[in-house]
Amino acid sequence: MRSDLFSGEEDSGYQPLASRLRPTDLGAYVGQSHLLAPGKPLRRALEQRQLHSMIFWGPPGVGKTTLARIAAQSANAQFLQLSAVLSGVKDIREAVARARDFRARGSDTVLFVDEVHRFNKAQQDAFLPYVEDGTLIFIGATTENPSFELNNALLSRARVYKLRSLQRDEILDVLQRGLAVLDSDLKAAPGTLDLLAAQADGDARRALNLLELAADLAEQGEITERTIAEVLQDSLRRFDKGGDVFYDQISALHKAVRGSAPDAALYWFCRMLDGGCDPLYIARRVVRMASEDIGNADPRALTIALDAWQVQERLGSPEGELAIAQAVIYLACAAKSNAVYTAYNAARAEIADSESLEVPLHLRNAPTALMKSLDHGAEYRYAHDEEGAYAAGENYFPPELQDRVYYHPVDRGLEQKIREKLAYLRERDKTSTIRRYD
Repeated sequence: MRSDLFSGEEDSGYQPLASRLRPTDLGAYVGQSHLLAPGKPLRRALEQRQLHSMIFWGPPGVGKTTLARIAAQSANAQFLQLSAVLSGVKDIREAVARARDFRARGSDTVLFVDEVHRFNKAQQDAFLPYVEDGTLIFIGATTENPSFELNNALLSRARVYKLRSLQRDEILDVLQRGLAVLDSDLKAAPGTLDLLAAQADGDARRALNLLELAADLAEQGEITERTIAEVLQDSLRRFDKGGDVFYDQISALHKAVRGSAPDAALYWFCRMLDGGCDPLYIARRVVRMASEDIGNADPRALTIALDAWQVQERLGSPEGELAIAQAVIYLACAAKSNAVYTAYNAARAEIADSESLEVPLHLRNAPTALMKSLDHGAEYRYAHDEEGAYAAGENYFPPELQDRVYYHPVDRGLEQKIREKLAYLRERDKTSTIRRYD
């Protein structure tokens, strides 16, 4: 197989360690056993040389480009590579022309597009006829969710494979191979490669870049903990504001609060801060949690969330972040109820599905004599003048929705008392001699 690149590391005289160590077959490939273990569909496709168009979706440094190369080599196909960051429709046309030339000579072509989510809709559409007629086998790589970033037409012609972050032992394996490639005399003190593996955060490329830097700083042919400390001046865990990791982590925080797990909630809160998330964004989401998952079971939760947001706005860090942490822990420990959230959605759905029902006359405003003459506000019962300040049997809905119930308080926290009160009032309605729409 010949490798033809429009962009890539091979264009440069210097090759980073990650490039030099790139596996050329599945035997040397590390990770993704959920896709490549014996008997798995992708493994069988590669072994049987039956390639199809694919999208490799996963975080950086997990082997998307390498797997595309191995796929092309397994099928003895030509390999063309484009970077969506640097390429346009002109480059796509050039790739198609080369693929047609290879096809005329009897060779299949794999066109690998890195960061394919960077292409706009028109650029993505440019591939479709050539994928459809078999001119090329399309393999795209993306760190973003294809459901959001790629158009449906392209997705319908390619199978999506989700690649996972490498495990600590897999990163350690990669580092040990890298150490052997760098210098046969170079040694690593016990535990140092484990430190690098931990800081790589599942990214093999990052691990090898850190190792290469450590090798340059090594004294007397040995990588020590002091060397690692110099390399790891600042830990950079994955966050990617606005990307999948961002939304995955805020989802984890919200679900930990909902699940009454304060320690896990605090962990995800701190992870987001560590990744550079704006604390005000988290504060806003915490306010949402207070209404959606706690509601009237503990109304103090909303006040505490709003107070934390205000502290962050007024004082900034670190005082504001501590206040948000307090709110997160309080919400996680509070009694839970989604009754308000459910009632709100039910009312909105009812309104969306029904016509514009008139306000009953007894509930209408009557600020003028004309309106009063038209019976606006007529027979309205002033609740404060009734027993217990409650007009039993009165109805505040349009007649078509009489006795509709959206809000069902749970039997936890303050809502337990609210539930008992509403049950008592509804019983009074049933026994009242006055019924508005009877």
